[in-house]
Amino acid sequence: DQNGNHVIQKCIECCTGDDIDFIIRDVTKQVFQLSAHPYGCRVIQRILENCKEVQTRPILDILYSELENLVQDQYGNYVIQHVLEHGKLEDRSRIVNAIMGRVLHLSQHKFASNVVEKCVTYATREEKRQLIDEVVSFGDGPNSALLTMMKDQFANYVVQKMIDVAEPAQRKVLLQKVRPHIQSLRKFTYGKHIITKLEKHLSKSSDLGGPLSSTNSNGLSHYDN
Repeated sequence: DQNGNHVIQKCIECCTGDDIDFIIRDVTKQVFQLSAHPYGCRVIQRILENCKEVQTRPILDILYSELENLVQDQYGNYVIQHVLEHGKLEDRSRIVNAIMGRVLHLSQHKFASNVVEKCVTYATREEKRQLIDEVVSFGDGPNSALLTMMKDQFANYVVQKMIDVAEPAQRKVLLQKVRPHIQSLRKFTYGKHIITKLEKHLSKSSDLGGPLSSTNSNGLSHYDN
């Protein structure tokens, strides 16, 4: 219920931990169902923001057990994104480690791609390196993971984020992988986004080499999917 949902959220935000134990108990019995609900997912997020560790830990453990389904759910993905943005380091790393090995697959999914993008954003320095390496290390041909992602309507945003957060040496590797496919990428709307992103970084750093081509791609910008 939309109105009842706001009341519950306000109780969680304003009351002390012990006063809302009855809410926590009920929520813990249906974590997945609430996380996958347009209103229930907000309640889960408020609990994670405002409640004590002893109250949130059982909920987090259930979220992890349902991670595969939640990252691909229309509303559940927001709950997982919330943990990545606001959770403890150990909780963020737990999600990132679950995504590793499946970056290509999940990046092509409408909802899961948002989670992968948040992983790339909030992971530790070493985890970011591993996530990017996973994409750039699988060949250079027309069926490579990187080229597939650059042409995809959802995954291209993950690649753009990787370009933004990569260490200089790793960004240089990304650029080297992209250069042979510039003409091919120009045929795809999403590929053009990648070219624009790389040209932006090229203009800021002489270490990345010369321009991608003599033709610039104007008017293309990132938007949320």
